[in-house]
Amino acid sequence: MRTLIQAFRTKELRNKILFVLGMIVIYRIGSFIPTPGVDETVVHDCVAKTTNNAENFIGLVNLFSGGAMLQLSIFALGVMPYITASIVVQLLRVVIPRFEALHKEGQSGEAKLTQYTRYLTIGLALLQSTTIIVTARSGALFNYQCSQVIPDSSVWNMIVMVLVMTGGTGLIMWMAELITEKGIGQGMSILIFLSICSGFLPQLWEIGWGTNGTDGNWLKFGIVTGVLVVIMIFVVYVELSQRRIPVQYTRRMIGRKMYGGSSTYLPLKVNMSGVIPPIFASSILAIPTLIAQFGNTDQSWVQWINANLANTTSVWYIVLYALMIVFFCFFYTEITFNPDETADNMKQYGGFIPGIRAGRSTSRYLKYIINRLNTVGAVYLLFVALLPTVLIMALELNTQLPFGGTTILIIAGVGLDTLRQAKAQTEQFQYAGFLFDASHDKKAVAAD
Repeated sequence: MRTLIQAFRTKELRNKILFVLGMIVIYRIGSFIPTPGVDETVVHDCVAKTTNNAENFIGLVNLFSGGAMLQLSIFALGVMPYITASIVVQLLRVVIPRFEALHKEGQSGEAKLTQYTRYLTIGLALLQSTTIIVTARSGALFNYQCSQVIPDSSVWNMIVMVLVMTGGTGLIMWMAELITEKGIGQGMSILIFLSICSGFLPQLWEIGWGTNGTDGNWLKFGIVTGVLVVIMIFVVYVELSQRRIPVQYTRRMIGRKMYGGSSTYLPLKVNMSGVIPPIFASSILAIPTLIAQFGNTDQSWVQWINANLANTTSVWYIVLYALMIVFFCFFYTEITFNPDETADNMKQYGGFIPGIRAGRSTSRYLKYIINRLNTVGAVYLLFVALLPTVLIMALELNTQLPFGGTTILIIAGVGLDTLRQAKAQTEQFQYAGFLFDASHDKKAVAAD
C-alpha cells in the first residue's frame, strides 16, 4: 500500500498506472462482447447450467480468459494461445539449434524469438478458435446440456467467427506488450492475474451466500477463506525462498586495470519450474476427456474416462496428476537451466564455487543442487495443487472452489513480480531514505 501511494505521488508513475488501468478496462469490456453469430441469450442460459472444473483444459482456458470462453466473446481465447506459444518456443530451443543460437545472441536474438512467438500465437489462435466453435456448435462445450448456441451454421458465418476470435487474441497480445512497454509489470502476467481474479470473489461468496441466499454455508466459507489465506502466505514464502550458492571471482589484470576479486552468490529458487507443471499435467489429462465428448456415452471406454479422468476427485486422476507434476517439474527445469552453460560462464569470467573445482566439477555440483531443489519443489507443488481437491472431498462442496493450485501459484507469482517492479520504479524517484532518513533531512534543514 505504501508503494502504491508513493507511486501515485509521482506524475510519471501515476500515468503508467492509469494507462494499465485503461488497458484493463478495455480487456474486461471485450470479454463481454459476444462474437457475431452467437445467440447471447442461449449462451447465458448454458453458462448458468454448466459447471466446468478449473483444473481441466476447458476450465483452464476459461480461467485464463476471465470466463470469456464459455460466453463465446471476442476475447474467448484469452491469453492461452500466447502462453502455449511461449512454452513451445522455449521447449524448441532443445530441439532446434537455431533457436538456441538466437537465445545466446542476447537482445537481438530474443526479439527474433518474440517474433516467432507472435506468429505461432496467431496460428494456435486459428486452431483453438475453430475447435471452440465446432465444439460449441455440437454442444460438447456445454456437456450437451444446451443446443442452438450458433443458429447460423453456414461456412461463411463460421469463418467470420474464427477470424473475429483470432483478431481478439492478436489485440490482447498487442495490449499486453503495450502494458509491458508503457506501464508497470509484465503485461501478459497482469492480464492473466486479472482474468483469474474476475471470477474469484463471486465464487468465494457463493459458498457462504449460496444461489439465492438460502443454500449457502458460512462455516464452509470461513474454512475455505482461512485455508486460502494460509496457503497464500505459504506460497509467497516458498516463492521468495532461494538457495544461494557462494561464488568467488579471482582478480584479473586487463590493460592497466584490475578486475574481479569480488564475492557474490548464485540464487536458485526452490520452485524453479513455476506454475508450468500443473498447467501441463491438467492439460494432458484433459485430452482424453475432450476425445470422450465426441464418443458414444454407451461405450465402455467413454464411461471409464468420464468416471475416472473427468472427475478430479477420483483416485486415477489424483495419481496421474501427481506423477505428471513431478515429471514436468524435473523436465522443465532441465530445459530452462543448463548447469554446463552456467559452469562454463563462471569459468570464463574467473568465477568458482569455494571448495569446488571450476568446470566439470562445478557442473556436477550444480546438477546435484538442482535435483535436491526439484525434489522439494515437486513436493511443494503437489501440496498446493492437491489441497483444493482434498478440501472438496472433506467439506463435500458441490460448487467449484474459487481457487485451485494453478490459481494460487499464478496470483502469488504475478502479484510478487508486479509489486517488485513497482517498488523498483518508485525508488528511482524517492531520494529520501537513500542516504539519510526523511526525518533526518527535515531536521538538517531546520538547523540550517
